[in-house]
Amino acid sequence: MSDQTRRTSDEEVPVTADFGETPAGTAGAAMADLTLDAKAATADVPPELLAQSFGQYLRAWWLRVRGGNSGVLPVVLGIVVVAVAFQIENSKFLSALNLVNLFEQSTVYMLLAMAEIFVLLLGEIDLSVGLVMGLGSVVVAELVQPSGANWPWWAAIIATLLACSAVGAIQGTLVARLRMPSFIVTLGGLLILEGVAIIVLGGSLVGIGNTQYRNEAALYDIFYGTFDPVVGWILLAVVIGAAGTGLWLRDARKRRRSLEAAPRSLTVLKIVLMTVAGIAVVAICNVNRAHVGTIEGVPYIIPIVLVVLGACTLLLQRTRFGRYVYTIGGNPEAARRAGVRLPVVRTWSFVLAGLISGIAGVLFASWQVSLTTNIIKASNSYVLLAVAAAVIGGTSLFGGRGKTIHGVLGGLVIGGIYNGLYLLGVSSQWIDIVVAGVLLAAAIIDVLSRRGAPGRA
Repeated sequence: MSDQTRRTSDEEVPVTADFGETPAGTAGAAMADLTLDAKAATADVPPELLAQSFGQYLRAWWLRVRGGNSGVLPVVLGIVVVAVAFQIENSKFLSALNLVNLFEQSTVYMLLAMAEIFVLLLGEIDLSVGLVMGLGSVVVAELVQPSGANWPWWAAIIATLLACSAVGAIQGTLVARLRMPSFIVTLGGLLILEGVAIIVLGGSLVGIGNTQYRNEAALYDIFYGTFDPVVGWILLAVVIGAAGTGLWLRDARKRRRSLEAAPRSLTVLKIVLMTVAGIAVVAICNVNRAHVGTIEGVPYIIPIVLVVLGACTLLLQRTRFGRYVYTIGGNPEAARRAGVRLPVVRTWSFVLAGLISGIAGVLFASWQVSLTTNIIKASNSYVLLAVAAAVIGGTSLFGGRGKTIHGVLGGLVIGGIYNGLYLLGVSSQWIDIVVAGVLLAAAIIDVLSRRGAPGRA
């Protein structure tokens, strides 16, 4: 058979055989499987671009896992292990009340991890995301104070996000334009932001818990507010309908244009899994969680995190900017020779990290209700949890590999560990040791997987 070139959505991938026109009989099928094995084992190509059936997809996926690219498999197994282990030790872990608390408390870790991923993909690091979050929480709380600026809540949020994005722009410019090490720049930013946040705080307690003021009540409800149970089901139907339709139409459009697309059975499976997961989350959230009275419904912060996740995923996976980020993280010199404007992409990556950290800051202010100097200083530790969540989720510390969904899954693991150990009454120092151990294990997996990948020493 002659060599052919089959088009994908992003590039041309040379293949040796056309799986849609294999010779009749066992020999033809065997030849197709051998070609699939060779390509999956030697190239970092998504399985859906190699497989023409669900069985071939599973085969190509398993070969990629054996080759060192395990994707989200380790973190999914980690979530299962955490859930089973803590449920055995404490039967309240998987109760509706605790699961919703776990979702809510993990959202800050998820957002900070997604912010960090934009920088990690470049092979850089941002040590300031925790303090950008801390500064954002102080700014938004101060701006809505009735005795102070008394801004509308929406204007305070916009100003906070702009301020946090500006911090990212300054740090990104120093890293990208002056070629300063990101470690040093963001470490300096961490120390400066801690001082600035304490100055803005003014040495006193600032809170948003007085819900008789409309703007404070609006910020308070961002974390503690919930949708009516019926609204939750309607939102689920809209989200699943939009996401499922978009996924199906995208793959159908690729097939019409003779582009490689995932097998139809795989597309259906993805939609079914999204539906099952959504139904489970909404059903759990709609259970009455109050010991006295009624607290039920999907918390506002879950859709907020999903919107950020969707926007970041589209930006990284479906735009030229996203492709440039991965290219720079994989090989900066090759990206430069290809005409990619490295300083611009790097700067915008730090801006996006600052923006998402600002969103986390708004949630953090709503979660804490009252902000003090000690709380701001404690936000230093959140950068470590952000990096831990990203790496545990599957993002590489060496750049070029990772997705924002990794931050969500890794944040869920971090939140699950903290939540479970608190339920067991374990002291905070031991919780930190356990999280550090999980982070080291994830980093070891990352290093070993890179050694096992093709072309790696």
